[in-house]
Amino acid sequence: MSGVLERTLGVLEFLSEQMDGAELSTMAQHLNMPKSAAHRLLADLIKHGYVRQAKEGGEYMLTTKLVSMGLSHLSKSGVVDVAQPLLDRLAEKSGELVRLSIVDGDRLTWIARAQGARQGLRYDPDMGSIAQLSCSSSGWAWLATMSDEDAVVLVSKQGLGHTKDFGPNAPQSLKAFLKALQETRKRGFSLTEETYTAGLNAMAVAVSLTGHLPMGTISIAGPSARFTKAKMLALSQDLLSCASQLAAASGASSLMSRGRRKDELTPIYAP
Repeated sequence: MSGVLERTLGVLEFLSEQMDGAELSTMAQHLNMPKSAAHRLLADLIKHGYVRQAKEGGEYMLTTKLVSMGLSHLSKSGVVDVAQPLLDRLAEKSGELVRLSIVDGDRLTWIARAQGARQGLRYDPDMGSIAQLSCSSSGWAWLATMSDEDAVVLVSKQGLGHTKDFGPNAPQSLKAFLKALQETRKRGFSLTEETYTAGLNAMAVAVSLTGHLPMGTISIAGPSARFTKAKMLALSQDLLSCASQLAAASGASSLMSRGRRKDELTPIYAP
């Protein structure tokens, strides 16, 4: 990757995390580049409509152009049309947040959701975020379909989710992570208790056709005070049924039907 392209992508990725924008000096320091270089990149991004400046000499922030491009891609893929009715039914049944993630190379990205909670505590995160594989229920469900070796490659590449940034029960070693992965395989779905966010429990299962690599995951998440382990276990068959139905309907979506057969190619997550 060229230096200019790498720096441009770095600017976009950094700004995607700064909801209130960022000053030039802060951005240049974070990305370890001269202020003059950062300013030139920002000027080009402003020219093409990807970035705007709040005021003269003020913070820089993303426009909605990237979001629009992403939503347009998802709309044309048909994935939301296929998945939404199934997510809605599972959300109504569980009374909690149901989300769909899609495998995108070596990561999982949440792209659709249905909120089942009508009152009280609600977990309602932003879409488009990338799952922390080592401590999210979606990450465990996906990685449990791989060998331990391949799972460790992906977790090592992304890094372990530390308790200061995620939940108090997030695995803090590869040994602890692999133990959770083995339990997930044995159970047939993941079950996490305050590993991703304090006060949040979740469960997930991979979505895949027989003999194919997973195309994504479906998860249910809710406040730990309400979404207990007993409730998660009671919903396991509903979750598995939803994943099975979505896999069967995946041919209607170009994005979800990209999953390859396991015997065709080396898995995309291999080192």
